[in-house]
Amino acid sequence: MPAYPDDQSAEIAAALGALPAGTPVSEVARRLMDLFTGGSLAPGTRLPPERQLAATLGVGRSAVREALAALEILGIVDVRPGSGTYLRGTASELLPQTLRWGLLIGERNTAELLELRSGLEIYVARLAAARGNARELKAVETNLERMRSSIEDLRAFAKADLEFHHALGRAAENSMLVDLLHVVRSLLQVYADRAVHSTAAALLAVEEHDAVLRAVQAGDQDAAASAMAIHMATASARLAADAAARTPADVG
Repeated sequence: MPAYPDDQSAEIAAALGALPAGTPVSEVARRLMDLFTGGSLAPGTRLPPERQLAATLGVGRSAVREALAALEILGIVDVRPGSGTYLRGTASELLPQTLRWGLLIGERNTAELLELRSGLEIYVARLAAARGNARELKAVETNLERMRSSIEDLRAFAKADLEFHHALGRAAENSMLVDLLHVVRSLLQVYADRAVHSTAAALLAVEEHDAVLRAVQAGDQDAAASAMAIHMATASARLAADAAARTPADVG
């Protein structure tokens, strides 16, 4: 493990400065990126803790946490539980990541991310119906059963839901498609809570996932794509409503 440069928390905090009240997560991330690509920080620099960054920027800890989570997904920082958050590269190495951040996030364009996710998930379902083997489809079925058994535990339900989609992605046998979906799902999580919040919504999700699985097991590509399109319409409407409902105070 490489040695990390001396702690620069005070200098980093001083360089950031405060943001206007109600600043969204995307702008918090941009402020951090401006500092990271300025050339003043060495790779491996340990960043200040969330609490200190939030106080310096004048935003809530949740906004800092979500911004750092998105930057970690994009390969800009390395979050190590129990140790801290570290800068991963030099300024020149991080500049392409900055471009990637801008292309993917833009001005908190949740609607376009939802459209992209829907299209990718529908294609995954189609490929899974064409390519999935018995072992891969059994994993999809197992996660659907986990969803059914955790209707009353929505946190566990959300985890099983995500694992259903991961297993379906593996059945599609296209690693690049799966990686792209992971990025899109993770970026959506920055701006909208993906979990269902009621038993009724969970029951509907189970029905929709079951329709996808049955079509995939039958090898019916058109039916699998259609079933996933129906599920994506429901899920996207819920995610869009959640994102719209979040006030500046929520994201701050």
